[in-house]
Amino acid sequence: MAGLKLTDVEKAYGDVKVLSDINLDIKRGELIVFVGPSGCGKSTLLRMIAGLEKITGGTLEIDGMVVNDIPPAQRGIAMVFQTYALYPHMTVRDNMAFALKIAKKTKAEIDEAVARAAKILQLDQYLDRLPKALSGGQRQRVAIGRSIVRDPKVYLFDEPLSNLDAALRVATRIEIAQLKESMPESTMIYVTHDQVEAMTLASRIVVLAGGGISQVGTPLELYNTPQNEFVAQFIGSPAMNIRPGKVVETGEKTVVEVAGGGRITAAIPTRDDDKGLDVHVGARPEDLTASDGDDVYYAGKVDIVEALGELTVLYFKPENGEKPMLAKLPGTHSDMRGKTVRVTAPPEKIHLFHKGISLLYR
Repeated sequence: MAGLKLTDVEKAYGDVKVLSDINLDIKRGELIVFVGPSGCGKSTLLRMIAGLEKITGGTLEIDGMVVNDIPPAQRGIAMVFQTYALYPHMTVRDNMAFALKIAKKTKAEIDEAVARAAKILQLDQYLDRLPKALSGGQRQRVAIGRSIVRDPKVYLFDEPLSNLDAALRVATRIEIAQLKESMPESTMIYVTHDQVEAMTLASRIVVLAGGGISQVGTPLELYNTPQNEFVAQFIGSPAMNIRPGKVVETGEKTVVEVAGGGRITAAIPTRDDDKGLDVHVGARPEDLTASDGDDVYYAGKVDIVEALGELTVLYFKPENGEKPMLAKLPGTHSDMRGKTVRVTAPPEKIHLFHKGISLLYR
């Protein structure tokens, strides 16, 4: 298996530049997930790696070799598409074996490769079925198996679960995680818009936005220490609450006055000249708790209560054009609707941003 390196990669359609300054080093054996809003270029970047889109600028290396001008079939990659793209008149066995037959492999080589892939994907008992006799999840496994038999250097997945229903997505996501565990040396790049897929599958996540890379890191790095406001709100569901504030005390811990009369402490060091700095104060809904102390992130009337059993989601009614505020409290709190509730978060869970950039990274 191989690693990849993208250096100053660009993509433009005529005068319109859609991707620029893409610098990324993917190590052998990693499962890298590209996420971002619709239109951010994540599928375009994947197709550039596959050779289906021409690289306008920069270099792409696979296993140390620049492959910009090498045809897709010679790059040593295999791609699993959003649609299964199975041949409906062929059995599972023939679908998985087709690329090897085209490559003129011997029957023994083909049978061995298909049997190995079928065992990994638990498709042994379905080899003689047609695709129409399979469920959506099984068809996607066949599409993955068709890639495995080729023993590629790099696997590319383009939103492979988006056509499945919710239950099948969960089951197939677990199967892909198990597949990666069984193939630890395999390098995989996975495109999705689903944060849960990204957080549960990725060795590292690449967040794309505005035609470039916004942040790269492990799932928990992006969740706990986002470099900017975009990543802070994009990673996590529901999105992080963001409120305007002003630094009033500096030092190893920072005290901020939050719009609406709140006052909160953040475990983020600041300089003396940061006093009076206008900031955005972030707190994830799951980090908020009801408060009866001095530290208050927000106080407002609860508009809607969603009692989910293990937790309760509170939606606060926005005032004066403010954005809606959410809090996720453990347990059941169904009697809070219509009440004014004060919420806070521990200092280590408070995020501060100035001009969109986290104070931790300035």
